[in-house]
This record gives sequence, C-alpha cells and structure tokens, in this order.
Amino acid sequence: MEGFKKLVSVEEALRLLEKLTHSLTSRRLEEVSLLDSLGRVCGEDILAPNDVPPYDRSAVDGYAVIAEDTFGASPTNPVELKVLGSVNLIDLENTFPEVKRGCSVEVMTGAPIPPGANAVVMAEDVRKIEENLIEVVKPVHPFQNISRRGEDFKKGEVVVEKGTLIKPWHIGALASLNITKVKVVVKPSVGVLSTGSELIEVGEEAGERYVVNSTKPMLKALIRSVGGEPVDFGIVEDDLQEIKDKIIKALEICDLLIITGGTSVGRRDLVPEAIRELGQIVVHGIAMRPGKPTGFGYVNGKIVFMFSGFPVASIVGFNLLAKPTIERMLGVKTQPKPTVKGILARKVASPGGVRCFVRVKVSWNIRENKYIVEPLMLTGSGLLSTLIKANGLLVIPENMEGYDEGEEVEVELFDPLIIESLSENYNEHR
Repeated sequence: MEGFKKLVSVEEALRLLEKLTHSLTSRRLEEVSLLDSLGRVCGEDILAPNDVPPYDRSAVDGYAVIAEDTFGASPTNPVELKVLGSVNLIDLENTFPEVKRGCSVEVMTGAPIPPGANAVVMAEDVRKIEENLIEVVKPVHPFQNISRRGEDFKKGEVVVEKGTLIKPWHIGALASLNITKVKVVVKPSVGVLSTGSELIEVGEEAGERYVVNSTKPMLKALIRSVGGEPVDFGIVEDDLQEIKDKIIKALEICDLLIITGGTSVGRRDLVPEAIRELGQIVVHGIAMRPGKPTGFGYVNGKIVFMFSGFPVASIVGFNLLAKPTIERMLGVKTQPKPTVKGILARKVASPGGVRCFVRVKVSWNIRENKYIVEPLMLTGSGLLSTLIKANGLLVIPENMEGYDEGEEVEVELFDPLIIESLSENYNEHR
C-alpha cells in the first residue's frame, strides 16, 4: 500500500461521490401489483381515494344510543331504552331506523351508526329486560365506541409518501383503500465484475492455486438487499484490454458498475489504468482500514466503483460508497443506522490518520447490566469468518489512535435484534 502517494479522506470521497450522483436523479417508474410492491421504493405520493372508514361505524357490539340519555346510569340506577331494531354489516343498503330520545338500535361491530345516535353502549353494559327493552347500567359520552368517517384516512390524504420503502403495514393500508396497483422506482441495475487470473466461480473445481470468488456473490446479495438489481459479468483475467472490453459492455447495460480486485498499485492491478483510459479516475485510495485501495471513476456518464477483492474490505467499501449511491438513485429516504453503546472488552489500536472499521461482537452482560463490545479482528480484510461472528462495526475516527479497555464506545449494528447474552461467568473467563 506504500504506492499510494496521497489518500483521500472518507469525508472528501463522500463529497465527491455525492457531487457525481447529484445528476443521477432521473428515476424511472413502473407499475406493479400491490403485493409485489413490498420492499420497493414508492415512486409517487399515494393519496387516499376515499375516506376510511367510509361512514361512522360501531367499534363494538352493543346498542347505538343518544349519549345524553345514558348520563347518570349505573347498576343501581339503570336507564331504560326502547330497542327499535338492529343493524349489522349485511344491512348496508337498508334504511336504518332513526334513534330518538329514549330509544336505541342494536348494532354489530363495524355496522353503520343509525341516524340520530351519537354513541354506542357496549353489550356487556346492557341488561335485556324484554325483546324490545333494555337497561343501560353504564353511561357513555358522545361518540364513545364510534369510529368516525375518515378517522383512519381522509380522502386526498397522503397515505404513503414518495421515497418510502414499502413495508407490510403499507400494504395493509393500501389494501384498506382498495388500491391494487402501485408505482415504484425501477431498480437500478448494478453490474458486478471480478478481476483476477487466480479466481474461479463458486461450484467450479478448485485447485491449490485457485481462489473461489466469494466476494462477488456477497456483493450481489448486498445490492439486492438495498434495492438494486445485480448483473453478473463474471471474472476477467488480469489483462488490460479484456478489463476495458468488459467495462464497456457492462456500462452499455447497467446503471452502475462495481469491479473487485486489481485496484491497488501492483503490476497486476490494472483496473485504475483501464478506467483512466476509458474515462476518469475521481478517487483512488481512501484513508480507511480495511479498504485503502477503494475508489471510483466516471466512464460514459456512469460511476464505476473499484473495491478490493478481499470480502471484508469490499463490504466496507460497498456500505460506504455503493449503498448510499443506490439509495440516492432510488430516491429512498435514508434510514438511520441502528447503534448501541457498550463497554470495550479489550484495547483496540489504530494507526491514526485513517478511519478504521473494526468488526466486533456485542453481547449483553446480564450480571453487569450493560453491553460488552468484543473486537474480533483488526487486520485480515479477507476473513469472512469475522463477519459471521460479528454483529457490528466499531468505527475509529482518523484523529484517534484507538480506544482503551473499559471505555464506552458506540457500535453500528448489522442487525439490532441479534445480540446474545453473556453468561454470568463472563469476567472469569474473559
């Protein structure tokens, strides 16, 4: 890595990238079925075409009444009301009896409130004396136990905002409005190209001198997880012309391109040269660890990312650069990263001047009632096992030389739900 004459700071790299992606704001839309919109980005504000509920309806089984008739009612001083009839959900087309003072109408949950009534007494607060006569033993106030028209959604109200990542509860809300089609943002197509004469694809016969390409499947999964559509352009050998040909082909098809491997400064690291000959290098070499050889360029009006071939360095580069780019192209609202504060189990050092991303395992210490942060590996950007064991990243800023044991640190969690509990003997076996 000594070949890098100058490293760009993480902030500067992000600033330059945002400047490039500022022009990538034209978002194509497509219409999909309601269920197929799950996990997609809403392409426009979706307005309620009607009120929900469409009428004042009963929230309980009971009797529609004039609330003022029930004031003062109690088990020892019940109020007698005449029952004029009943209303249920299958009576929507019928004419309902008007409730007048001293009267009531039996209603089922969800049934329309008959004219004149302004409250519903729950069935359990009523004693039936005769077929058409009841006693109310508990008062109700006006509009108690009534779901008002438009209480859930009013006609013209924004139900799902443009840029929202559609979740199951959005599906339910749209279904309640009888919406069957949703306009969503077309997924950006992201090409993935691996370089390295030593690489073979997953499933191929592996010899001692070959390396199974685990980075590419991981990146394709990451692309899909953030809303992109991965396109596999295979493996290209360490040949400048072949790399250039693959880049040109990929950019004819895809909105973005990610290239792994061949991004450093060795004799066989030909990707920067290929991008330079086809377009321009914007950033090559970022002050971070792992992933120092990370960078990006601009070819034929499209961004080309250069990531390390090592899996961990590649995932750091993806989360730092490619993920926000894809989200920006989708117009999705940025989601805050889940974080947690915990006590560092042992000292972690940083060389200073670079931003370090340390894989850690966060666990809950039952006895001490606090989170414990255990660093897993400071070096070895190819060790996928540390990502399997880790559930978060500890970011050490450029201006720090690390953290001491026992210091409270903040961790970015991979998944906020997966945190194991430590045994009470943790400190004895640490």
